[in-house]
Amino acid sequence: MKFRRLGRSGLSISEISYGNWLTHGSQVEEEQAHACVKAALESGITTFDTADVYANTAAESVLGRALKGERRESLEILTKVYWPTGPGGANDRGLGRKHVMESANASLKRLQTDYVDLYQAHRFDYSVPLEETMLAFADLVRQGKVLYVGVSEWTAEQITRGAALARELQVPFVSHQPQYSMLWRVIEPQVIPACEREGLSQIVFSPVAQGILTGKYLPGAEVPEGSRLADARGSQMISRWMRDDVLNAVQQLKPIAEEAGVTMAQLAVAWVLKNPNVASAIIGASRPEQVFENVKAIDIELDDDVLKQIDNVLEGVITDDPRLTAQG
Repeated sequence: MKFRRLGRSGLSISEISYGNWLTHGSQVEEEQAHACVKAALESGITTFDTADVYANTAAESVLGRALKGERRESLEILTKVYWPTGPGGANDRGLGRKHVMESANASLKRLQTDYVDLYQAHRFDYSVPLEETMLAFADLVRQGKVLYVGVSEWTAEQITRGAALARELQVPFVSHQPQYSMLWRVIEPQVIPACEREGLSQIVFSPVAQGILTGKYLPGAEVPEGSRLADARGSQMISRWMRDDVLNAVQQLKPIAEEAGVTMAQLAVAWVLKNPNVASAIIGASRPEQVFENVKAIDIELDDDVLKQIDNVLEGVITDDPRLTAQG
């Protein structure tokens, strides 16, 4: 495994992170989830990303059990707060102080740990003063329950405001977690430059575009049984790509991958890691072999000619409008 520093901080994370959105506590049985976590550890992955909302808190619990007995200091555990959890009461969502503090304590219990390495605001909360949110994060840092803070799917302007408050409160604000792939590049025009200025790295999710970039979805064909598109919980994000122009373009990536001697998934993960502002790419898995396959992307070097070929093939189906930030 290779490691990269997270922003300007002293924290190193593995170039491949293991994430359990749509898998643990929902699509994948617990025994299989534990097998995938074991495969991640065997592959050298030390960074594990989850969120309280995944499977309505069940994903955190599964991950906590799967990592039980591992040396805590050798892991980086990441989780998030914002979306509704629990019975859906008035304070069961958002970035108000009450929900942030209670959610953090609940996440620690489920993850069976005294602290998380990175606590992330899962979205921007327009209904709560940003000062209140950042102060709650600062207090969690002071209490030793959170080592670093980050955000997910924030705009460049929101990141800049958050970074200013973090400096004022002396909080280590180090990361942004967006969707990013060959097909979805909305962070490139504005978000990445803002993060570079403020000393944040990207921890990207869906580098394979929810499986679209594996090439398994064919134009006009039946949806593969057991795929994320066949599951209602995963279909909303994938449906944007289920157009013949996109699927045809993706099929044209196959010769590029074959010539490079890699799988389509490896090509997609290697592509996001080519960006110097990306510290880690989050992969999900329902089978251990998927972990072993995707981890190989860290050793793939894509030269300028290959990158140009990819851009030429995908021209016309790439989404890079910065106004779509936070719609990932």
